[in-house]
Amino acid sequence: MSDVLDILENITYDELNEGDTATFVRTLSEDELVLFAAVSGDANPVHLDQEYAAGSIFGERVAHGMWSGALISAALATVMPGPGTVYLEQSLSFKRPVKLNDTVTVKLTVSRKDPKNRVVFRCEVTNQNNQKVVTGEA
Repeated sequence: MSDVLDILENITYDELNEGDTATFVRTLSEDELVLFAAVSGDANPVHLDQEYAAGSIFGERVAHGMWSGALISAALATVMPGPGTVYLEQSLSFKRPVKLNDTVTVKLTVSRKDPKNRVVFRCEVTNQNNQKVVTGEA
């Protein structure tokens, strides 16, 4: 873990400009899905049980919505602005499910800079087909 911390860089408030963007990419694996269920305590069978999920509106197992939310948090903490970021608020709108083995891209865009070193980001998560799965603001 210390190797990862050695390569992370912070973008300061003064260096951020409206319209700046950054991306973070992740693929949903079976292991991540199961671990997220364990860590979050959300063992809804639509995430974990293929037979149950087959009868759901999705027709198959899907990620927890907050898995995408966690990726937004990861992008803020590691990409832009980076280490030292304090994540204060988030709005999310879930547009479509994330499925096993989907590769999603979190795109952060600086919407505005507020007083007291606060920055508002537009957040968009898309799948490998460039379909929006989550939108929001942080």
